[in-house]
Parts: sequence; C-alpha cells; structure tokens
Amino acid sequence: MRLLVTGHKGYIGTILSRTLLDAGHEVWGLDSDLYAACTFGDGIPEIPEIVKDIRDVTESDLRGFDGIAHLAGLSNDPLGDLDPHLTDEINHRASVRLGRLAKQAGVPRFVFSSSCSNYGAAGDNMVEETSAFNPVTPYGRSKVDAERGLAQLADSAFTPVFLRSATAYGVSPRLRFDLVLNNLVAWAYTTGLVYLKSDGRPWRPVVHIEDISRAFKAALEAPRESVHLEAFNVGNLGENYRISELAEIVRQTVPGSRVEFASDASPDLRCYRVDFTKITKRLPGFQAAWTAARGAQELYDAYRKVGLNLEDFEGERYKRIAHIKHLLASGQVDASLRRVETSAGAEVAQILEAA
Repeated sequence: MRLLVTGHKGYIGTILSRTLLDAGHEVWGLDSDLYAACTFGDGIPEIPEIVKDIRDVTESDLRGFDGIAHLAGLSNDPLGDLDPHLTDEINHRASVRLGRLAKQAGVPRFVFSSSCSNYGAAGDNMVEETSAFNPVTPYGRSKVDAERGLAQLADSAFTPVFLRSATAYGVSPRLRFDLVLNNLVAWAYTTGLVYLKSDGRPWRPVVHIEDISRAFKAALEAPRESVHLEAFNVGNLGENYRISELAEIVRQTVPGSRVEFASDASPDLRCYRVDFTKITKRLPGFQAAWTAARGAQELYDAYRKVGLNLEDFEGERYKRIAHIKHLLASGQVDASLRRVETSAGAEVAQILEAA
C-alpha cells in the first residue's frame, strides 16, 4: 500500500515508518519537524516527505494514499498543559479536519493514535474499550474529542480506527525522557537513584514503541470489517504495573541503583489498568513482543553506549516541553507553535517567488 505517516520524525513515527517499510509498503511522511535538534542516534528512515504543520494540510497533500497513520500532535500531558486551547486546536480540531480532508481525497483507512489516557482516573478497576472515558488532562480530553469527531466521518468508503496505546517506552532516534520507564532508567543510570515524583501507587500499562508500530501495521493491513470504526487498547494484559513496580524493575536492571521518592511526592490522578483482550482477538496480525523488564535493559544499554549524563537527560534536548519552551524563548516558533521564518529564509523565498 501507499501509506502516509504524520509525525514520521517523532518518537514513535521514526519506528513506525521503518516497520511499514520493512513490510514492503510505500511510505511517505508529513511532519513540521519541531524536534530536528532532538535526535538521539541514527535510524531515521529517509522517505519522501511533506514538511508542513498538520493544521496546514490540504486535500491535495492526501490524494493517492491507501491509508494514513496519524501520529502528529502535542505528545504528552505536560506539553498539553502548556496551552490547553492550543492542545485542543492541534490534537482534536486539526485531527478531525485531517480526517475530513482524507475522506474527501478518497483515502479509505485512517488509523488515529489515541491513548489509554482517555480512561484517566479509572482507579483499580480494569477498563476495556467500552469503559467510560474519564480524562483528567487537556491531552487526554483532546484525544477523546478527536475520536468522537473522527467517528462521525465514518461511512462505507471511510474507515477510522482508534488505537489507544498504553504509556510508551523504548529506544528511538527521537528519544523522549518524559515517559515513565525511559525516565526512571535515565535517573538510575545518571544518578544511581530510581527517582519517583509520585507516591508510586497509580496503575499504568506500558507498551514498547515497536509493539505500538506493529499495532498500526495490523490496523492498516486488516480487512475493513475487522477494524471499521473500532477502538483497540494497545498493549499486553501482563504489562499493567503500579509505578512502584516499574521502579523495582529498573532497580534490578541498573547495577547499584536504589529507589528514592521525591520529598514532595504526591498521588497521581492518572490511574488505570487496561484490558488488551480485544486487540489480541480481533487483530491477529498484532502480538506484543516486549516486556518492561526487557525494555528497561534496552534503555540501560542505550544510555550506557552513549554515556548519557544528567545534563543531557534533564536538558531541553530530549524533553518535549523543555524543547518547545526553548523554541518559543529563542523565537524559532511563534505562540501558535508554527516555525518562524528567518529573515534570510524569507529573502530566499521572495527571490524564488519573483523568479
């Protein structure tokens, strides 16, 4: 198939693009590349790309594709909290607009990167795809609203699919340290402390980004009747952990480390245990291969290979919220998070336009 991955230069997108290429598909990317300075290592696939903000996509950009994997957006709770209105504009409204344009362009399959954050404050009870939404952050609410808006576009020629991924982890060319397992291993490696900023009690399912990518591949390749207007929790039932349990896995992985709670550690409203039975039964092309223990070892080995230090780990390079604040402060993006064209770039554009 000819497939478009939005956010193809992001944390998951770099892995998903490679997964789809390896499966023999023709893969294009669409990304504004806000994180060009955040590359952790080699491995970003070189594919045809459209360099554009997701809010500025046109119908003509989408013609000729057999499916879209829509990842682009503001990627986590801290970033969503920066400007809740902007989070809604990008994650919700721009996603629904993209779906509408895709439908008009004749794209039959639209797989949306949703989140288990939709369930929010679910407590200790196991939740499944039919469970009530209870998002507690602007990021979670934006995903819920996007699902609802995209669902209204479904018809015999347009199939939206919603993949509600557990909390991601794993090594990527566009690595993030603002994810729980990535973060805990980095703390342990650079300081010797498995540092917990919450009380460790909330439940959190986790899933490797390679498993998320396999889920997207399966959803794009599956027969329409298996996925039309369906939501799938993405993960593995055995990979539901309390944060304190993840900390213990990390302690066992990183030699000489110990668990320590921050002095202001407090309860976290985000607490959910997730059932992943449906995706296993309905998407036979998907099977989760990773465990948190194996992922912690992968992360530790990667950090050790590059000699990760605390300055890099805590700096603006690998934390999305810190990097966006840097881009804002340095004038590289405006308040709407669109790139600001330099004077030199503007002069070149004027010359080309005149020619």
